[in-house]
Amino acid sequence: MCRGPGGPPSDSAWHTVRVDQSPESPFLPGRVAVFGLGYVGCVTAACLARLGHSVIGVDKDEYKIRTVQSGKAPFYEPGLDEIVRETVAAGKLSATANAAEAIQNSDIALICVGTPSQENGNLSLDQLHRVVAEIAGLLSRGRKPYVVAVRSTVFPGVCEELVLPGAAVAANPEFLREGTAIADFMTPSLLVVGSSDAAAAGRVAGLYSPLGVAPCLVSLRAAELIKYACNAFHAVKIAFANEIGATSARLGISGAEVMETLCRDTALNISPAYLKPGFAFGGSCLPKDLRALTFRAGRLDMKLPLLESVLPANDEHLRRSMRLALDLPAERLGIFGLAFKENTDDLRESPVIALLEYLIGKGRAVRVFDPHIEVDQIYGSNRRFLFQAIPHIGRLVDKNLDETINWADHLILAQRPSAAYRKLIERSGKPVLDLHSAEPAVEAVCAE
Repeated sequence: MCRGPGGPPSDSAWHTVRVDQSPESPFLPGRVAVFGLGYVGCVTAACLARLGHSVIGVDKDEYKIRTVQSGKAPFYEPGLDEIVRETVAAGKLSATANAAEAIQNSDIALICVGTPSQENGNLSLDQLHRVVAEIAGLLSRGRKPYVVAVRSTVFPGVCEELVLPGAAVAANPEFLREGTAIADFMTPSLLVVGSSDAAAAGRVAGLYSPLGVAPCLVSLRAAELIKYACNAFHAVKIAFANEIGATSARLGISGAEVMETLCRDTALNISPAYLKPGFAFGGSCLPKDLRALTFRAGRLDMKLPLLESVLPANDEHLRRSMRLALDLPAERLGIFGLAFKENTDDLRESPVIALLEYLIGKGRAVRVFDPHIEVDQIYGSNRRFLFQAIPHIGRLVDKNLDETINWADHLILAQRPSAAYRKLIERSGKPVLDLHSAEPAVEAVCAE
């Protein structure tokens, strides 16, 4: 029974999600300026106009302005011409090169300019900075509170560094795919708004209220990174499917059959399972099967770069956890968990054992408690793996958690404790490093 590092995550394993949606609230059309009439900007402007907002598109390109004003899209996207024609005729959509006119006749600006790659892979923010400087100059003349939301793809930290006197800044990343952009806008699978200003986030989210999709309201930096995370995940999925497909073909197997069957598992495969940042994986299944698959691919004279990188990536994450533990201001470290995950006594390739070896080698005093491990009862491959790594492990394992807590200066959670054990740890008042949530938590606001 190979269920991976921790099985399906429980509800408590995920950060609390708050719903911020009032379906009964009346829709109030807004006045919106969209800076940039390229692919994202034109689709955004036209679709917002179709939702009933008054939208002014702003661009320096006279061709784009003339094309939109004549009721046409400046590029081909299925369905876009019809929406532009309809909304321009209805007086809901217009285009101009005059930024002052657009700011004067709007309450929210959406920045949709390009952020192309530089030769070194970094983003070019020249267009963004130019537009922001222009908006800032216009807002400095004094006017009512204004909201500027960045839909362009930018790295975390860019939005909070924007200087816009008198305006609140938000991030509103787009998830539009060429060829299906209209459908992606009108029936979004994800709607994200990030801001440190709750009122501003609400105003931006309100633009999309006719769609009936509750927004995910997150921090400013989280909104920026979510776009990258989504696209990286899409790329990983494509590369994974292609590597499995190529391996299947070399073996005379239908790759489509393999992947279609894989996708039928919506509890673990196509699901939130394993998609929460945490500790490194281990156990008797994942490392062994990854090694076997990549070894056999090599024998078939194939390279599987994505799958070959998984174990090194896991090792590097384990090293990050080791450094976090080593940096703790304590000499005596009490560790909860010894097996590779909770609710098992399987010690094979447990990352906790590697963590113990490292800390002991660096001179830290450690004690361990695992509710399912009794050293005297361990046998077979579990015993060999454990005692080859730490021959004196018997002197480090406590019989109960109280012993570990009372002895330790600092506790490390290498497994998720049960509710009873967690209460015991919390009541102790001892500082805790939780390796399953060692990164700063990001609070999200999404619909249930």
